[in-house]
Amino acid sequence: MEDYKIDIVLDTGPNARTVQIDLNPFTLIGATTRSGLLTAPLRARFGINCRLQYYNHDILDDIVKRSSSILNIPLKNDASIQIASRSRGTPRIANALLRRVRDYAQVKGDGVITNDITQIALNALQVDKHGLDEMDHKILLAIIDKYKGGPVGISTLATVVGEESGTIEEVYEPFLVQTGLFS
Repeated sequence: MEDYKIDIVLDTGPNARTVQIDLNPFTLIGATTRSGLLTAPLRARFGINCRLQYYNHDILDDIVKRSSSILNIPLKNDASIQIASRSRGTPRIANALLRRVRDYAQVKGDGVITNDITQIALNALQVDKHGLDEMDHKILLAIIDKYKGGPVGISTLATVVGEESGTIEEVYEPFLVQTGLFS
């Protein structure tokens, strides 16, 4: 691809042949949360390596407001701030919480997302004011109650809380480390 050509092998065995396709100039952008699993030669092919950070609450608040406008969801300002602050620094989570709160507002309210509706809906989803959910609390309580604050191995912790160790490492641990609750 570096020379704007790609070779495709057609067929197998003695009938195999290669067809070269010319490509228009392009820019390839890659993203991963697990760069350590990429081979060094693959990583080296990317000219610029950037590390992205979590979004702050102000930017997430703007994202929630924009998404509510796009989805035609009536949203009060204080509700958007609450959703943003519970979204773990991630727009995808902010948008998911917005949709769940919208569902709650449509079923239990008049369809308008207010601060009260948001608080009730997010409490029902067991998402606290810091963005910690039920599994985050299970993990932290297991470390505190069963292991007196640690240390504890990831596979042991996974068994205690009933979750896959890979899920804890990839989904829960990064946020807990980022917030300083995990080290």
